[in-house]
Amino acid sequence: MNRRLVLGVIAVCLLVGLAGCSMFFGDISDEELDQDQEYDDLRDSDADVAIDIESGGLFSSGEFRAVYDLEEREEIALYRSNIHADEPLDIRAVRYWDSDGTEITGSELEVDQGQEHTVVTLPDENGTLAFTGDAGRHTFDLPAYVEGSYEVTLPPGYRSSAFLFGEVTPGGYERDVVDDQEHLTWEEVDSTLALQYYQTRDIPIFLGLVTVVSVIGGIGIAYYYRKVKRLKEQREELGLDIDIDDDDNDGPPPGMR
Repeated sequence: MNRRLVLGVIAVCLLVGLAGCSMFFGDISDEELDQDQEYDDLRDSDADVAIDIESGGLFSSGEFRAVYDLEEREEIALYRSNIHADEPLDIRAVRYWDSDGTEITGSELEVDQGQEHTVVTLPDENGTLAFTGDAGRHTFDLPAYVEGSYEVTLPPGYRSSAFLFGEVTPGGYERDVVDDQEHLTWEEVDSTLALQYYQTRDIPIFLGLVTVVSVIGGIGIAYYYRKVKRLKEQREELGLDIDIDDDDNDGPPPGMR
């Protein structure tokens, strides 16, 4: 093969590889950074970090809004951890309020998304950062990028308190329900938040299904038992059930003596 052709193929492969990397780890577009979103309710929270989770549809995931009060931070690295490594957090509708209260849109900030982190460089060291990201339909997890007090609000009609259906990590939280929304608050969080929650209507549906399955299973067992008992009675009527142990004749069968 021609040497120039080989070098050309290698160069094309390198370009394709670099293009692929840029697709997966490229910067977030200005349109995504500047999407409209409401954060005033979260900014009114007394917690250092306020997070509101919104439920998804039947075939779609939910999303969350988060507001962080930052002190002495020049940047913040946003990510999620999986089994293998950290991966950058996809964010949108980014806003920042500096110490004077001036609002800065996401496209005006320096936001760089790499292989493991989405890094937001902050205009000053004492401001408030807000952004929106994806959440599961019944689960939510997020590292504690900032240590301090946290408040997490679940979607209306959702709970995390029932055993087997809900779980909250870390412990040491307080749970309150206001206007059909569950609020979880921590005085201090320094580890990953991990929540599993459910709709209140899910438990009656689950218990109903368990009852139906139990009834059907009971009917099946009763039918099988009666069937076996009837077959045994029929064998006894036909004289097929002979107890050999009751035979006192130790000799050979009749006709073979």
